[in-house]
Amino acid sequence: MGQLEGRVAVVTGGSRGIGRGIALELAKRGASIVVNYHSNAAAAEEVVQEITSNGGQAIAVQADVSNMHDAERLIKAALDTYEKIDILVNNAGTTRDNLIMMMKEEDFDLVINTNLKSTWNCAKQAIRPMVRKRYGRIINITSVSGIFGNPGQTNYSASKAGIIGMTRSLAREVGARNITVNAVAPGFIETDLTSDLPQDLRNWVDEMLVIKRWGSIEDVANAVAFLASDEASYITGQTLTVDGGLVMS
Repeated sequence: MGQLEGRVAVVTGGSRGIGRGIALELAKRGASIVVNYHSNAAAAEEVVQEITSNGGQAIAVQADVSNMHDAERLIKAALDTYEKIDILVNNAGTTRDNLIMMMKEEDFDLVINTNLKSTWNCAKQAIRPMVRKRYGRIINITSVSGIFGNPGQTNYSASKAGIIGMTRSLAREVGARNITVNAVAPGFIETDLTSDLPQDLRNWVDEMLVIKRWGSIEDVANAVAFLASDEASYITGQTLTVDGGLVMS
């Protein structure tokens, strides 16, 4: 499992859920990890402890990556500690679901900034050191909601669709520098955030899935690890759906 030996990976929103799973999987494959978190320092330290107790290297860095200054500070911390950055996983995200007639403007702005602006902020800061090294892997976590839309998620779907467009544009900008940019679009994944979904929605999902189970965090983490590896060196500008066949239904 040493495909990422010697690589340095920054994972935003890496203290819980899918981000935590990604950080642990990349570490298992040999990467040194920068675990970014917004507010839950204890959860981030737990991820760091799990990595280091298994012989890996990791640090936790607090940063609100929707803020450009904080994104810059995060990337600087990675460079100060490990002297390079090879892999950036833009995973930080949030939801504020509601029908558009009842959605508050601040909830729209918060989701766009947390999901979309943070992706741009971190990519902008990481690109320069990647260009200098002529190597990089950027993996942006989007969602199937950004592909087919979802009622009550005009803010979230817009942010995730924007990430897909950003992924394609950035891939064209930096491909000649041996930097790949791809997106992973999870479908319905069993996490704390999906555990309290209404039963009628869960029934609809169960009916639409081609593979008759909900996804696991490990399913998403494995997809990210593949795109971060040299085995994926000729793949760029793509969105890999990890959704059990949902969006083709």
